[in-house]
Amino acid sequence: MEKITLTDLMSIEAYEAQRPAIRQAMMEHKKTRKVALGPNAMLHFEDYMIMRYQVLELMRAEKITAEADLLEELHTYNPLIPDGKNLKVTLMLEYPDEEERRLMLSQLIGIEELISIQIDGFSPVYPVTNEDLPRSTDEKTSSIHYLRFEFDTEMIAAAKAEANWIIRSEHLNYQHSTTNLPLDITQSLLRDFI
Repeated sequence: MEKITLTDLMSIEAYEAQRPAIRQAMMEHKKTRKVALGPNAMLHFEDYMIMRYQVLELMRAEKITAEADLLEELHTYNPLIPDGKNLKVTLMLEYPDEEERRLMLSQLIGIEELISIQIDGFSPVYPVTNEDLPRSTDEKTSSIHYLRFEFDTEMIAAAKAEANWIIRSEHLNYQHSTTNLPLDITQSLLRDFI
């Protein structure tokens, strides 16, 4: 799959001029890239467009223009772009109340390893988690986790043939599932596969 290169970026000035249209397009795109899993977990499926947008926003906010600094950002963000046989996901545990968040994060240790995506007719796929750094301790988990779901050729073919998707959390303290994903979401996710 395509990764971001320096030639895919633009100057801060050029981005500033196009930013309203790019932001609007990105908000529409992101709607097809997120799936609620129960009331407090959101899966954000990352892709080239979202990561390029993140880099452009970071360049703008932090006034990054030096090539070495830009290459460092690409080194950070490119691993979050799917590779053609996987989906890359940011899992966000969302508890607006600070006290409830503190309590729940202490009760959801290991949740990132118990999220699965199942293509109808196949075994569930569990993620490789937090490849950049550990995000859980013995006392609590983080509210953000990075997940990589690897699929084999047969699973991808079934998904492309419109097999149903099931996304689950099997954690004892957070058992939820999402079935019958909207067509615009499955079509968007299928573009991550080659």
